[in-house]
Amino acid sequence: MSKLTDVPKRILIGRALRSDRLGETLLPKRIALPVFASDPLSSVAYAPGEVLLVLSIAGLSAYHFSPWIALAVVVLMFTVVASYRQNVHAYPSGGGDYEVANTNLGPKAGRTVASALLVDYVLTVAVSISSGVENLGSAIPFFVEHKVACAVGIIVLLTLMNLRGVKESGKLFAIPTYVFVASVFIMIMWGAFRGIVLDDTMKAPTADFEIKPEHQGLAGFALVFLLLRAFSSGCAALTGVEAISNGVPAFRKPKSRNAANTLALMGVLAVTMFCGIIGLAMVTNVRMAENPAHDLLRDGAPVGEDYVQNPVITQVAAAVFGDGTFFFILLAAATALVLFLAANTAYNGFPVLGSILAQDRYMPRQLHTRGDRLAFSNGIVLLAGAAALLVWIYGADSTRLIQLYIVGVFVSFTLSQTGMVRHWNRHLRTETDPAKRRRMIRSRAINTFGAFFTGLVLVVVLVTKFTHGAWVALLGMVIFYVTMTSIRRHYDRVAEELAAPEGPADDIVRPSRVHSVVLVSKIHRPTLRAVAYAKLLRSDTLEALSVNVDPAETKALKEEWDRRGIDVPLKVLDSPYREVTRPVIEYVKGLRRESPRDAISVIIPEYVVGHWYEQLLHNQSALRLKGRLLFTPGVMVTSVPYQLESSEVARKRARKRQEWNAPGSVRRGPVEKRPKEPSAKS
Repeated sequence: MSKLTDVPKRILIGRALRSDRLGETLLPKRIALPVFASDPLSSVAYAPGEVLLVLSIAGLSAYHFSPWIALAVVVLMFTVVASYRQNVHAYPSGGGDYEVANTNLGPKAGRTVASALLVDYVLTVAVSISSGVENLGSAIPFFVEHKVACAVGIIVLLTLMNLRGVKESGKLFAIPTYVFVASVFIMIMWGAFRGIVLDDTMKAPTADFEIKPEHQGLAGFALVFLLLRAFSSGCAALTGVEAISNGVPAFRKPKSRNAANTLALMGVLAVTMFCGIIGLAMVTNVRMAENPAHDLLRDGAPVGEDYVQNPVITQVAAAVFGDGTFFFILLAAATALVLFLAANTAYNGFPVLGSILAQDRYMPRQLHTRGDRLAFSNGIVLLAGAAALLVWIYGADSTRLIQLYIVGVFVSFTLSQTGMVRHWNRHLRTETDPAKRRRMIRSRAINTFGAFFTGLVLVVVLVTKFTHGAWVALLGMVIFYVTMTSIRRHYDRVAEELAAPEGPADDIVRPSRVHSVVLVSKIHRPTLRAVAYAKLLRSDTLEALSVNVDPAETKALKEEWDRRGIDVPLKVLDSPYREVTRPVIEYVKGLRRESPRDAISVIIPEYVVGHWYEQLLHNQSALRLKGRLLFTPGVMVTSVPYQLESSEVARKRARKRQEWNAPGSVRRGPVEKRPKEPSAKS
């Protein structure tokens, strides 16, 4: 079975890496940018469209508010980027928002931030993949017709790529990300050149459409609410900014400075592209509607159910480059690819955060272990499963999924920046160097403004999006929070029970006697080996135990036992219902009741086969017995294996494979180098 699973595993994810090669997986800035910033960079493909979709509720007249909404998003982006630059310098260990909140605001705030980030990472994968399928579907209808299947298939493909390791997946993802960024900048510059220098008239495919407003003549509070909702939808451009603060350990040295520079570059690129696309959308008269079949009018009539509404970036590219041209196709392909790869931000953030939470005993310990390729494999698989489930439930509809989005990220933004303010306050109480105090006061001012602004946006997001689906994200956060709290309680309770006592205790008091029981079904080599082993233990009492399921077989067993002259008494238990496990359990419990201070040692002979299909031919009664006896206090279970010839062949095969790839040898990260021995001269 091991060979059947190991060969495909090596083909898909590659050979195992030694722990001391972890340093080779660290990322330079040129690779770290597409790995950790692909989410905020790619969000410019759908964030402008979300703004226009919300504004279309009030009709075409509301579109003139879009530049002001874009300006508010830009201010927020620069605020968040400046705030997180302080984070990566103060907390470079990779804990990010969770570590900041946990250290400065307490464990409850830390769990709240962690649950918010976990939900956000899952949604990042679901939204990015679904949006990418829709963008690709504008050119290839097959993808739109089979959205869910295509989205799940791409999630599986991304999972396999990430299981190969961060650096290897980063190299694969770098080219599409840079092609996308370059294509958008070429589109913005060429559009500006055509409009300003050549004075060309550029028209989007929907420029001649009219929009039927759902609510005409909005004013006062209703208009303000609509603008706030459009702003909260545009804030999708900020998702993934926090991933760099969680990924600082993956950068090359100097880690904090490289992470901060990458963060600043990401902010500049994302803001420029977002503003450029919004500007070109206004110039080319892009028209979008939440319900295009009924609200978009062509020559005064609805466009109908057959109409497919293309994303803003696709419509702008058609206006600037021309529909079907080389640059149009290049940008469409790059946009679809980068949206798929934007999920990679979550694939790098979720497993690292899961590992840190597992280390703090808030998540299963399996999430803390590294896989064969030095990636946190269990976290990657868990993220993929959750995202695929969400895609299936919501039918890979990015418009529905995006309503769940950004709630979690702004919860983490707000609590993280509040924690950073307390961090600087704590250090200012003890710092006396004037230069350092000035830097701390400046950093505190940045984080204070960031906490206030992101907190305000969080309120706006909750108010405007709650009934549109944000409650699902909040429910997910509550589920994660309760789950993490329960896991921590379990680990704490287990640790308390397992703690070694300082004084005398029942666990270290020597038992009065040891009563050994050898289980016997028939007399063969495994039985004789188990009896010989039991004699070697020199127990106070030793007996063999058999269960009478078939009277003829039991009679034959007794006769052969006496004939061989085995000097161990044989006891036979009756089983009128032909059970084996229950009579043995009841007999052992009876021994415990008679002598509570005695230790009972149950010795089970087993024979080991070498092929998985041979396991199916045996009833596994020893395995069931061991499972039941584990829950009986004061009982020790010992297996005495007898290896059949097929197991020896399998063992040699396994050893031969292990010599060339050492499968599973890497689990918990780098092995510390031993200090050099002092030389004889010194």
